Amino acid sequence: MKAVVMAGGFGTRIQPLTNSRPKPMLPVFNKPMMEHTMMTLKDLGITEFIVLLYFKPEIIKDYFGDGSDFGIKITYVVPDDDYGTAGAVKLAQEYIGDENFIIISGDLVTDFDFQKIFDYHAEKNSKLTITLTSVDNPLEFGVVIANEEGKIEKFLEKPSWGEVFSDTINTGIYIIEPEILEYIPKNENYDFGKDLFPKLMREGVDLMAGYSEGYWRDVGNPESYRDVYDDILTGKVKFKIDGKKTELPDGVLYSNETYDFDKSVEFVGTVVLGKNVTLKKGVKLNNVVVGDNVTIGKECKIRNTVIWNNVDIHSNVKLDACVICNDNKIGKNVAANAGMILAEGCEIGQLTKVEKDVTIWPDKVIEDASIVSHSLILGSKYKNSIFENGLVIGQSNVELSCEMATKLAESFATQLPIGVTVLVSRDYHKNSRMLKRAFLGGLLSAGINVIDYRDISSSVLRCSLSSNAEYAAGVHFRQKLDDPTSTVITFYNDEALRINNDVSKKIEKAFFKETFRRVDYSNIGEIHESDHANEYTVYKDGMKALLKAHAYKCTDCRVAVDMMHGMASEVFPEILNDLGVDNIMFNAHPDVHRLANINSLVNQTTQDMSAVIQALKLDAGFILYPYGQRLDLVCDKGTVLGKQSSLYVVLSLLEMEAKKTGIKKSVFLPTWAADIVYFENLDVERGQYANFKSEDMKQYDLVATGEGNFTFTEFATHRDSMFASLKILEMLLEHDVTLSSIIESFPEFYYETIKVACSQALKGKMMRMFLEDAKGKESSTLDGVKIWLDTHDWILMIPDQYSDHLNLYIQAENNEKGQEILATYIAKIEEWSKL
Repeated sequence: MKAVVMAGGFGTRIQPLTNSRPKPMLPVFNKPMMEHTMMTLKDLGITEFIVLLYFKPEIIKDYFGDGSDFGIKITYVVPDDDYGTAGAVKLAQEYIGDENFIIISGDLVTDFDFQKIFDYHAEKNSKLTITLTSVDNPLEFGVVIANEEGKIEKFLEKPSWGEVFSDTINTGIYIIEPEILEYIPKNENYDFGKDLFPKLMREGVDLMAGYSEGYWRDVGNPESYRDVYDDILTGKVKFKIDGKKTELPDGVLYSNETYDFDKSVEFVGTVVLGKNVTLKKGVKLNNVVVGDNVTIGKECKIRNTVIWNNVDIHSNVKLDACVICNDNKIGKNVAANAGMILAEGCEIGQLTKVEKDVTIWPDKVIEDASIVSHSLILGSKYKNSIFENGLVIGQSNVELSCEMATKLAESFATQLPIGVTVLVSRDYHKNSRMLKRAFLGGLLSAGINVIDYRDISSSVLRCSLSSNAEYAAGVHFRQKLDDPTSTVITFYNDEALRINNDVSKKIEKAFFKETFRRVDYSNIGEIHESDHANEYTVYKDGMKALLKAHAYKCTDCRVAVDMMHGMASEVFPEILNDLGVDNIMFNAHPDVHRLANINSLVNQTTQDMSAVIQALKLDAGFILYPYGQRLDLVCDKGTVLGKQSSLYVVLSLLEMEAKKTGIKKSVFLPTWAADIVYFENLDVERGQYANFKSEDMKQYDLVATGEGNFTFTEFATHRDSMFASLKILEMLLEHDVTLSSIIESFPEFYYETIKVACSQALKGKMMRMFLEDAKGKESSTLDGVKIWLDTHDWILMIPDQYSDHLNLYIQAENNEKGQEILATYIAKIEEWSKL
C-alpha cells in the first residue's frame, strides 16, 4: 500500500504560526506534524509516499528530500492550480499505480490504530472506506451516518447546528481502491465531500464507514495547536516522545542530549528539550517543550508552553500557556499571562506585561515596560517604516485590513491639496477590490477627488498619470506575486514614479500620529468612474506613434507572447494586432487560481513557450509578468534567457542602434548589473537605483535594473513590459538579427545573486567588515560595498533595507572563480558574525 499525504493548504486559520511555513510543518514535540503521521504509517510497512503540495512547497521538499533519510520513498506532486481535494489526488494517479492506497492529511494529530482501518477495508471488500470518529463539535467537519453494515447512508459537509444529525464526522482519512480514481475528472476542481462521494452514491458504489476510536484532532487554529500539546502532555494521546527518558522527583525529562544543569533547575510534569539548550540557575519548567538553540535565563518560571528554535529568554521571565516561535528575544522580567502566541522574529523589551490571549504577529518590537493588552497584528516595519520603496505590503485582511487601508489613504491624502484628483486602480483579485474600496473612503474624507479606474494594468494607469498634468498622484492595488495571501499597494507621484522616501516618511508620520485632515462636508471628494476607453486609446496611440509599424508588417516575423493572466491582456493583444505583429498568445485571461501558485505558473509558462517556439520555429518569445513590469525573453531556439543575458541582449541592440545613427546612447544601470562586456557606443552609468525623478530619467535612453525591468524613456519614465517587448522586437527586425545570434556573441561568465541571513543589529558591522576587507583592493561604496578581486571579478554586498539579510552579487570570468569567491565570502561573513 502507498500513502497519499495532503500537504498543500495555506494554513490561513492558524496564522501567524504559518507565517513562514506550511501548516504540516508546524512542530509537534520538535518534529513537523507531517513527520509523525508518516512515521506512524512507516511502522505499519508503508514506505512509498506521494505528497501533494501547493503552498510553499520548497519548505517540505527541503526538509524531507526524497525520503531516504527517513527510510521511505517520497514522490512530490505540485498542482499548477487549485483542483480541490479529489482533483489533486487525480494528478497523482500515475504514481499511485494499480494498488489501493490511504489518503491522510499532513496537518492532523491522531493515535488511531491504522492496522484496524486497513483490516476493516479488506474485510468489507470496500472500494472506498471513510474513517469516522466522534467529536464534541461537528460543525467544522463532514457529518456522516452509516447503517449497521457500515454502509454510509447520508453525509453533510460542515453543517449548521440546525442541520447536525450526528456527532460522527469524516476524519479525511480514506482507503481507496485505484479504480475509484476513474470517477474523478482530470484538471478540474473536484472535492471528495462535495463532488466525488455524492457521485459514487448516485452510481451505486458503496461507501463504507470505518469507525475509529481514539484521539484525532485537525490542527486548524492556534488554540487547537496549543491544545494538542496539552493533550499529549496530560496523557490524552498515545504519543511516542523521542529522546532518552529520565525520571525525576516531580516529572519526566526527554532529551537526546546529555545535560548537566545546576541543581536549582526544576522540572515538573513532562519536559522535552531539543539540542543546545541552556537553562540557567533557578529555572522552573512545568509541562514545557523546548526546541533547539534556546537559552532560558535565571529564575524563569515557564509552564504549559511550547518554545520553538533559536529563542533567547532573559532572566526572571514568567510564561504561562504560550507558544513562542523561532528567532525571538524576550527581555528580563517579562510576564505573559495565559495564552500568548509570539510569532517569529519578535523582540519583547524588559518589564513588559502581556495580557491574556494576546497574539503578537511576526517581526514586532515591543518597547521596554510596555503593557500589551490586545493582539499586535502589524509587523515592526509598521512601527518604523510602513513603506518599502514606495510600496506598502501586508497580509490581506490581516495586516492590511480595511481600517488600515482607510487610515493609510487619509495619511496620504493629507499630503495633497484639497480638491486635487488622484487615480486609483487595481488588479482583478477580490482582496485588491476590498482594500481599494476602503482606501477610496479615506481619500474622499480628506477632500480628494478620485478617478476610479477599477481593474486596469498599472502601466496604463502610469501612462495616463504622466500624460495629464491635472492628476496629482496614483495608487494601484495588486496581489503579491509570490504570496497570494498578501496585497501590494503602490503609490505614484504626479510623474508616475513611485513616491520617494521623503514623501513616505511624511505619510508615516501622519499615520502614526493620526494627524489626518477631515474636511467640511461640503468639501468631501467625489468619485468619477472610467470606462477605460480613453485611457487605452491614449496608451495605444502613444505607443504606435513611437514604433515603426511597417517594420512588423513587412517582415516574415512571428512571436509568442505569454500574458501570465495579467491585466495587460486587456490591451496588449489589440496593440499587437494593430501594429501587424503576427503572434501566438498564451494565458490572456484572468485566473486568480493560477496566480496563487506563481512558481508553478512560471515553470509551465517557460516549458510551453520553449516547446512552441522550437516546434513552430518562431522568431522570439516574450513573457510579460502579471503586473506590467518584469519581462522575460525567449530566444528563437527556445531558450529562456536569464536576467543578465536579457540585459545584455537589450544593450547589444541599443549598441547597434547607436552605431547606425552615429549618436551614442545613454544608459543607467544599478551597481549590481553585470559589466563584463564593453559597449563602445553606449555611455553606461552605474549607480544607486532609488529615488529617481522624471527629469533624471529623461537623461537616459534606457534605465534598466538587470532584473528583467526596462524603461525606454522615449515612451515613459517608468518600467513597461509591453512597450519594452515591442521596442526589442523592433530593434531585432531593424538590424536583422536573432536573439540566439546575439547571445552566442557573449563570453561565458559567472554571475550570481544570493541572500545571506543577517540580523538588523549585525548589518552595520558587516558594512564595516567589508570595508576593512576592501583595503588594498579596488572598491566602491556607491551602493553598499563593492570589491574588485580581478579585472572582471567582483563581489558587491548591500544590506537589505527592510528584512534581515544581506544581498550578495558576484561576477567572475568563469564558474570556478565565481564559486570560490562565493565560498570565501560566505565563510568570512560567518566568521565576522561571531566576532
